Amino acid sequence: MMHRSYLARLLGQPLAIAPRALDGLLAADLTVHARSAITPILPDADRAASRGFTVTESGIAVVPVLGPLVGRGDWLTALFGATDYGAIGSAVAAAFAEPSARAVLLELDSPGGEVGGLFDLVDRLVSLREAAQKPLWAVASESALSAAFAIASAADRLYVTRTGEVGSVGVVAIHVDESAADAMAGLKWTLIHAGAKKVDGNLHEPLSPEAFADIQADVDALHDELVALIARNRNMSPDAVRATQAAIYRGRRGIDIGFADRLGSVDQALADLAATLDRPVRSRGLAPAKAGAQRRTSAVQPPRSKLDMTTDTEVANDTAANIETDAPASNPPESQVDDGQAPEPAPAAPVSAPASPEAPAEAAAERLRAEYAEIAAIAAQGARLGVAIDAADAMANGVAPHALRSSILDALAARAEASSVVAVAPSPAGSPASNGGDSPIVRRARERAATTNRNA
Repeated sequence: MMHRSYLARLLGQPLAIAPRALDGLLAADLTVHARSAITPILPDADRAASRGFTVTESGIAVVPVLGPLVGRGDWLTALFGATDYGAIGSAVAAAFAEPSARAVLLELDSPGGEVGGLFDLVDRLVSLREAAQKPLWAVASESALSAAFAIASAADRLYVTRTGEVGSVGVVAIHVDESAADAMAGLKWTLIHAGAKKVDGNLHEPLSPEAFADIQADVDALHDELVALIARNRNMSPDAVRATQAAIYRGRRGIDIGFADRLGSVDQALADLAATLDRPVRSRGLAPAKAGAQRRTSAVQPPRSKLDMTTDTEVANDTAANIETDAPASNPPESQVDDGQAPEPAPAAPVSAPASPEAPAEAAAERLRAEYAEIAAIAAQGARLGVAIDAADAMANGVAPHALRSSILDALAARAEASSVVAVAPSPAGSPASNGGDSPIVRRARERAATTNRNA
């Protein structure tokens, strides 16, 4: 028979846990003698895991989040391989504070667990990430379900292995009616109480309709909070998260639904994160708010997950002052948009002789700044038209500005109703559009829309 203290902990508690994991916990065979068997080894285990993370040679702190999750741990939860929320929060805080750690990676293999303490932990992880100004990535290897998925959602980027699982955004509560077993054992329980709801949900009588309704209302309210948290962290609508109906998604299906960002193992995530950290900053004064959060490999991206809302957009916003001016980066000649030809290079500024040793480096830096400003302006124009562009990836991969403009035009032309694209594109005050003329991108979109309507 299952140890009574563990069963009592599960019963009546709202749980954010995968169904099969719940079945396994309820079916576990643990006797009171197990405590004497595990107690001697707990101190050594605690010392071995005192930091709660390891640091790789590339300066990435790896924090494991393994097994069932509980609000507060004890010898019994340790025996079942559970991890408590306090330990996770402390490990992540220590990892961010570690001088040798440039970033933190959560390695998750958990079916979820208790709801109590979960929301506070996730909010704490978000606060720690923002205060440290270091990247926080995560890998579902092999599972990040329910409460564990809520923890993973706090990451800037979430990987899932090919066989890994994400999702199960739901809440469950358990009631066991032992009244029939009591009768067979010759037992009759009498519960003497004050307060009509004092003994609601007890094991020794059937669950009343009123008690069921109260428990269901509590589960529904907690589910609403869990859905809202996932939607906020993953930049999804609450309706989209709720529509999954607590389903579990494996591998690429998790990416398709918006619950993960990349397919890859822990090693792949570590390599990508190290490469991102080592990527040089290409524009003076444009340090990203969340270093290493470039999350797309292609320059032109469909608007979907919270990937489109992080570092690259933040970097582009720093150069937004040039977008609505007469700067060439904001308003390139129309021929550059129409025929895809590369723009003529700007004449180099004269260099005084004799040139200082720093002059070539400064000239190269100036060219990089001008190129990034142009790409950032194109990214901002694309965003107003509903086409998200990864400016940092475009710069790192050497994508020319004219290629980005062509990509925007192709994306707009592919839409079923091209004319609606133009209708929703705003024209800020003082821009060419508001003064009687559109930007080249908008004009080209109008031409494509007119052609589409004539051929329809």
